[in-house]
Amino acid sequence: MTIFAQPASLKRPSVRAHYEETILQPVDLASHTDLLDRPVTQTLAGLFPSGQAQIWGITPGIDGANLPQIRKMQPGDVVFFSGSGRLYLVGTVALTWHNRALAHRLWGVDDRTGQTWEYMYALTGVRGIDFPMAEIRSLLRWNPRRNIQGFVALREADGVILTDLVGFEDSVHKGLPGSNRPATPPYGPSDAAADAQRRAEQGRLKKALLPGTEGECALCGRTLPRAFLVAAHIKKRAACSEEERWDLNNIAMLACLLGCDSLFEHGFVAVEEGGQLRISPVAASAPPVAKYIAEHLADRSVAWWTTEREPYYAWHRSHTFQLGALTPEQVKRAESAPRRGTL
Repeated sequence: MTIFAQPASLKRPSVRAHYEETILQPVDLASHTDLLDRPVTQTLAGLFPSGQAQIWGITPGIDGANLPQIRKMQPGDVVFFSGSGRLYLVGTVALTWHNRALAHRLWGVDDRTGQTWEYMYALTGVRGIDFPMAEIRSLLRWNPRRNIQGFVALREADGVILTDLVGFEDSVHKGLPGSNRPATPPYGPSDAAADAQRRAEQGRLKKALLPGTEGECALCGRTLPRAFLVAAHIKKRAACSEEERWDLNNIAMLACLLGCDSLFEHGFVAVEEGGQLRISPVAASAPPVAKYIAEHLADRSVAWWTTEREPYYAWHRSHTFQLGALTPEQVKRAESAPRRGTL
């Protein structure tokens, strides 16, 4: 799985229009079968039974500058959209194809280059996020002035960190055509050391939170044996400073292994300011997940919420919680909102 950064500033009127017309409002595939090759039409129909797909495209670039990066893209890859100093959207590539005529119909041509966005791709699992570039630079140890200037594949290590933060996993995409990539190499010594550190943190923090033989899951409220509870990071561990990893305001939430820990980790539930649980609309597309939420989490409030923990819960809501594509107005509000989720 390759992780790409796609510059798309919604401050540009043309980009904003493209975003509204083919991401916020999925493309009606049946309206364009006259320009689509038969194999592409059939594959899209299989991937998108609703007949609608969220589509984006890339220009060849001056002197074909974008082509080396474009050729790397395959189904199962992940794309982060960037603009106005933040990453604001993430999705998984479902299919790639080349179609100049369709791109011209959907988007016209770039007034700066005269090119159209003919290297097209359809996305699935699209959702809005809110990662300021200042936070990305710090997290990935980039140059303080570095920005995402062009469509580019990120370094593997950087991609792993970002996809972990938003809850993407290779297993989610194994069913997509062309996504049968070679297995990830075995963990090396540095990975083993990191795992050992995580286990050490988990053991000591869990002991501080759960001195007895049983405790209460912060999300579902069930009292369970110690073995079925974990000390869950509210803000993802990869994004935490060393101080934050040991801050009980951040790690001060026990979650059960019967489902709640995974649902929170992957953004199917979040905690609102005040403690009310918020359920992702994405949960409805997975019946077993929706059933679990209805039985154990619906209409619940979290007693573990405090004003001291709110900045961590706010970070989880903006970075991990699963929403659909944000509207340009929501992106704009995120740009001007105080960064309470960044400590």
